[in-house]
Amino acid sequence: MQETVYPSLAIIVPVHNEEENIHIFYDAVKKNLTAEGLLSLPDAFKHLKYDFWYIDDGSIDRTLLEIKQLQLKDSSVHFVSFSRNFGKEAAIYAGLTYAKKYDYVVLMDVDLQDPPALLPKMLGKLVNEQLDSVATRRLDRKGEKPLISFFSNLFYEFVSKISSTKLVSGARDYRIMSRQMVKAVLSMPENQRFSKGLFTWIGFRTEYISYKNVQRKKGQTKWSFWKLFKYAISALISFSTVPLTLVTVLGFLTTLLAVVGGIFVIVRKLLDPAIAIGGWTTITVIIMFFGGLQMFSLGVVGRYISAIFLESKRRPIYVEKESK
Repeated sequence: MQETVYPSLAIIVPVHNEEENIHIFYDAVKKNLTAEGLLSLPDAFKHLKYDFWYIDDGSIDRTLLEIKQLQLKDSSVHFVSFSRNFGKEAAIYAGLTYAKKYDYVVLMDVDLQDPPALLPKMLGKLVNEQLDSVATRRLDRKGEKPLISFFSNLFYEFVSKISSTKLVSGARDYRIMSRQMVKAVLSMPENQRFSKGLFTWIGFRTEYISYKNVQRKKGQTKWSFWKLFKYAISALISFSTVPLTLVTVLGFLTTLLAVVGGIFVIVRKLLDPAIAIGGWTTITVIIMFFGGLQMFSLGVVGRYISAIFLESKRRPIYVEKESK
């Protein structure tokens, strides 16, 4: 008799210094992935096999110890530990790499800002509507710093306008995907990663579930304004060449302006030799302006060159220290 093969789900959880949330997250997910919670799915999903994959991104607190303690009482708990902090994008990539053989993969934050209560609904929608991915987006940013909220919204709108990749405002990393979509993401081993953009760029049929913002359960966010700013710049460079086009246009316009200004001064001097060419303050301001414009342009071009440099070295996205 042929053995029945039940669906499998990998729960990918990137963590960095989250010792307080490891057990809380585990309990919350287990509570929602009960047989009652999966009633809307086909019968085979009543025996859904799911595993936790905690990706420890170089934590320096007791995060890894808490995961190992959890592993002692539940064989469905696994972990991958990095040699240092490589960033959330590297953790996501590592998690997807280890989970590529599962039927379904879900990405979740351990701080419970990604509500586990939505997971059965997301899985049901994915299976029943034959989608490739079900993602989530926040309806608001209640509890977040106003400055970060403002620039986050501005970033999504700006990137969507200057790039062929359209980002959904308020989109989270919290999403469940089919095995086929996971393999498509892994087929792009680029070093400068922006997963939200990659998920959109590869296509596949995706629908979003909206929910009101949820505060983190324990601890403090690891995302400062500066980290978010650098992340946004990397995303912009990865998915658009419009900044290079803008630099080219600015260079052309400033050169044209300088030529017109030079012709005006020469013609004026020829028509009236008695006119003295003065205005040192004006000249200084103009030189400073164009000098600043040149530095800005070099910075934009340099950022693209640095991305090429980093990709050309082909260094691994992360270095694994331990896994089980």
